[in-house]
Amino acid sequence: MNLNAIISSLSVDDYTRFTTYLHKKNRRTDVKNVQLFKLIYANELSSEAIFRTIYPTGKRDAYHALRKRLYDSLIDFLAALNLEEENSEKIAVIKYILVARSFLQQQEFASGFKLLHKATLIAKEYQLYPYLNEIYHLRIQFAHENKKENLEKLILEFNKNRALASLEEELNIVYAKIRAIVYQINIKGEVIDFQKIVLKILHEQQITINDTLSFKSLYQLLTIASISAFVSNDYLQVESFMLEMYTLLKEHPNKEKGRFYHLHVLYMIANTLFRTKQFEKSMRFLKLMDHEILKNKRKYEGVFRLKYELLYTFNLNYMNQQDEAIERLELLLKKKHNDTIGVLDLHLSLVVCYFQKEAIKASYRLLTKLYHTDKWYIEKMGKEWVIKKNLVEILLLVELDNFDVFENRLSRFKRQYGSYLKEIGQERVLTFLKYVNLFYDNPKEATSQHFFHNIENAFEWIGAKQEDIFVMSFYAWLKSKMVKKPIFEVTLSLIAQAQEL
Repeated sequence: MNLNAIISSLSVDDYTRFTTYLHKKNRRTDVKNVQLFKLIYANELSSEAIFRTIYPTGKRDAYHALRKRLYDSLIDFLAALNLEEENSEKIAVIKYILVARSFLQQQEFASGFKLLHKATLIAKEYQLYPYLNEIYHLRIQFAHENKKENLEKLILEFNKNRALASLEEELNIVYAKIRAIVYQINIKGEVIDFQKIVLKILHEQQITINDTLSFKSLYQLLTIASISAFVSNDYLQVESFMLEMYTLLKEHPNKEKGRFYHLHVLYMIANTLFRTKQFEKSMRFLKLMDHEILKNKRKYEGVFRLKYELLYTFNLNYMNQQDEAIERLELLLKKKHNDTIGVLDLHLSLVVCYFQKEAIKASYRLLTKLYHTDKWYIEKMGKEWVIKKNLVEILLLVELDNFDVFENRLSRFKRQYGSYLKEIGQERVLTFLKYVNLFYDNPKEATSQHFFHNIENAFEWIGAKQEDIFVMSFYAWLKSKMVKKPIFEVTLSLIAQAQEL
């Protein structure tokens, strides 16, 4: 993360506190670090303009040195802040353990055991398994000096905690391995039997799911389920599991301390409910997410706000509040954001909203602003995002009747992604494009019974309830040509049919 990104992630309160921190740290009144910090935070000038403002005579080496000093100060400030806010329980436990060990070694047993008792209560409450191991180790080591200690019971508690600590470590390994697999699938485009590998990894690490898991571990399990749904494009299969897991999470004693993980969980569930076309339920979880973002003085605003906005506008759109969704997206994209991935997601979403509204020229004009190569977008956004972008462009070219560019884009798409789509079992994308091409060649044929019949037999239908909402949206364009109705009207009709099942 660079200096600008770190500064932009600060809350208003952190901004004030850091400014005060810099003033106290500065020995001279003419130092420029506060000025640089305020200019970057305002996010109104380019890097070059900021440089010229601070050093009108052009001292570039001095400017880089100033940025480096500001970065170092910011890291020191954030380290102290996080130590103060996030780890107070851990620090208390560590202090109690260290002092208790010293007391016990000096044969101050009453004071030592009293501190270990306090440390045990805190470590249990916040599921600090590694620290509990150390506490139990000391309690067992000096059990002969404590008449109140039941050694057998203590050993049982120690073994139980050791198993929980091991489970958390193993789950962390599973999470890391699965994240690595997703990178291979999404970025490198490798074809992998994801579900088979996940089951194999869970078996290898001997993971058992129960309500004694830590907040972080429960979050990681939900993430694994969410990734599984993403890769298989089947969110319906994980929906009930995720909602059941959330019943454990929302009552978890570490929910407040685990706000970062909690926000991720709320987003994953809201996204799953959106993908299964349960928009009102999705909105309820988004409301909870917004409530959590606003806590801790908006500490996680920069990380989660655009994710929230993307899903919120998706829901608005498919709840037949398209104009409101478009207005919201337009306002968001007028502002500067350091979340490149979030901005690109919003940008493509607005392209799609315009397209569904049949504001074709506006949609295509906005799409052309995504001027980087597919390779660049794959590295930033993943292959699935790039495929969607290309599909939208091909349909827009049909609407604009730009035959030469259409032919070029269609041919390039098949060449670049045809083999990949076949390998991952998504041949239906190529089948869809075949019928797009047939429609473009002969629009009148699209309304014939023959065309209807061929469409029915061409795709392997998995059921409207299970079908992915984005896949359904693409098909709605083709069906709109077949029934001669507006794209968005047909889209909402298909979704309504799925919701009734």
